[in-house]
Formats: sequence, structure tokens, C-alpha cells
Amino acid sequence: MKWGVVIALLAGLVAAAYLIWAIGFGAVIDAVARAGIGGLAILCVYALAVFVVLAAAWMTLLPRAERHDAKDFYFARLVRDSIAEISPFSPVGGMVAAGRLMILRGMNAGYAAASVTADATTEAMAQVAFLAFGIALGVAHFRDLDSAGPLTEAMVATFLLAIPGIAALILLQKKGADFAQRIAARFFPQIRGGTTFREAIHDLYDAPARLATSAALHLLAWIGAGGGTFIAFRLVGGQVSLMDALALEALLCTLRSIAAFVPAALGVQEAGYAMLAPLFGLPAELGLAVSLLKRAREIVIGIPALVYWQMVEGRAALAAGRAGDAP
Repeated sequence: MKWGVVIALLAGLVAAAYLIWAIGFGAVIDAVARAGIGGLAILCVYALAVFVVLAAAWMTLLPRAERHDAKDFYFARLVRDSIAEISPFSPVGGMVAAGRLMILRGMNAGYAAASVTADATTEAMAQVAFLAFGIALGVAHFRDLDSAGPLTEAMVATFLLAIPGIAALILLQKKGADFAQRIAARFFPQIRGGTTFREAIHDLYDAPARLATSAALHLLAWIGAGGGTFIAFRLVGGQVSLMDALALEALLCTLRSIAAFVPAALGVQEAGYAMLAPLFGLPAELGLAVSLLKRAREIVIGIPALVYWQMVEGRAALAAGRAGDAP
């Protein structure tokens, strides 16, 4: 692990601990306790349902001949997010693991690498639309609050930069496919045979209907994430409307994207909820309680997902070892 990642992780941990201390340990824990085990179970079941939409968004990108069992996409997407949320690896590490899982399940390596890349792009496209909604609703909600001015300006700037950024990302993936092919081959050795990354990425991006469907499903998943925030606030005793919860989640997702270099957005997510909650008329301790409740949900879902990932990788390594030992 690089020192920069370690420092960012420790800084996030210190920031989260400081926020809990500054806001009030007792108030935060009392709010989390209101949700209880039953509330955590509700959040977990809800999140697992949202993953169905995320898996569909990924699978939709592929031509029918290259699609595999829906449950393989589901578990691979679960592993991808779990690596990003509860491990010190970056989201890219989660994408690599998801692509490898699909290859181990028999998917063409070129399409596995290209589809996980394109899926991240359509997810970002949907996030821009979700952010636009959050900015519009948020500005209308707290336009009279002086403290919200810098935040609003930062969100608008992020939105304006994101649009050409995504366009440039798609262009680079297509025009720089040869370079991307070499990078992909480092993570997916199987890609050297069969369909190349270049061929697969062009096939995916030359199908606007599939791209639009994937982006639409991702937007639905982003809205679903806002629904999860609504449920979490209600569980800890926060009275918030569904529309305000969607706006808050859109703004929070933007903060997490800006701080993507911090593993699992540790500290960033906690500060974001604590800062944004008062703008929507909620106590900061409830915002922090929601963040901790979501962390608990990520751990409950993520640990079994990571165990599954290691089991699949372990079986593949064992099978390869046996094949190598065979005369």
C-alpha cells in the first residue's frame, strides 16, 4: 500500500473521530441506537435491492451474445462496491476485481474489461444528471442561507466541469484504445486472446441505445441511493422529506467524488453529512448518525462479498495450480 493512501486513510479516520467528539459522542450514539439491528437490516435489504438495478445497468451495455447470467453481474458489482467502500483500495481496484470475476465466470476478457470501464462512465453520466437535480432543489431550498453560498458555488463548478470531463473520458477510451489495451492486459492477461479491448470498447460505445439504457438505470440507482438516505434519517429520528433526502444525497455524492483519493471517503462522508444536514433543518448529530449507520451497512454487506471474491479467486488459483502440475 502506498504511503499516500495510508496518510489519507489515517487523516480520514482522525477527522471522523474528531467529528464524533466535537458534535457529541452520546448524541450520535443515541441516534444510531434508535435504528437498532432491525433498522440496519432494513437498510441492508434495501441496498441489496438497489444492486439489482446496478447489475442491470452493467449487463445492458453488452450485446446479447456477450451477456452472462444476471447473478454473476450482481455479485461482481457487489464485490466492486464493497472493495471501494470497506477496503483501502481505490474504486479502480474494485473495477479490476469485478472484471476478473466475470472472466472467471467465462466472460470474454475483452468485453469484461471494456464493459466495466463503460459502466463506470455511464454511472458518471447519470451522476451528473443526479447532481443537477440536487443543485436545483438544494439552491431553491437554502438560497437565503449565507453559509450555503460557497457550497452551492462549488457544486455548480463541479457540475460544469463534469460534463466536458465525461465527454473527454469517452473520447480518450475510444481514441486511446490501443494504450488502454496495454493497460487492461496488465490486469487481465486473458485479454491477449480473443476479442481485444479496443474492439469491445468500440462495440459498446457504438450502441447509443444500450448506453442510454445503462445511464437511465444508473440514474434510477442514484435516486434509489437517495431513498436509502431518506430511510436512514427516518430510522435515526430525523424528519426529512424524500425530495430533501434526494438533494442531500446528490450533494454528498459530489463531495465523495471530489475526495475520491481518500479510501472509502473516510472522514469526508462523515463531514459531508454533518455539514449538509443542518442546511435541511436537521441536527448535525443526526447527519453523522446516518453516516455511521451507512458504514455499518457497508460492512455487513461488504464482508460476505469480499469473502465470496476471495473464494472465487482461490478456487481459480487452485485449479490453475493443478493444471500446471499435470503431466
